[in-house]
Amino acid sequence: MSETGKDIWFPAKTYGWGWGFPVAWQGWVVLAVYAMTIFAGIYYMLPAFGPPVFLVHVLAMSVVLVLVCRAKGEKPKWRWGK
Repeated sequence: MSETGKDIWFPAKTYGWGWGFPVAWQGWVVLAVYAMTIFAGIYYMLPAFGPPVFLVHVLAMSVVLVLVCRAKGEKPKWRWGK
């Protein structure tokens, strides 16, 4: 739990902007589902529909991942270390 009282699945990176690897099992599940949807898109969508549709798929799944990280992670801001 963070100081705000909400469960954190994705901690902020120590250096830079964004989130690091998950610290809760729920975050690992989200990351695994993201990876599986990308690989499923490679296997099913890329050969059937081509690169443009696959690119839209990857962008849509990435937006969903960022939204989950924003909702269940620490506030993103630029960090220079401890």
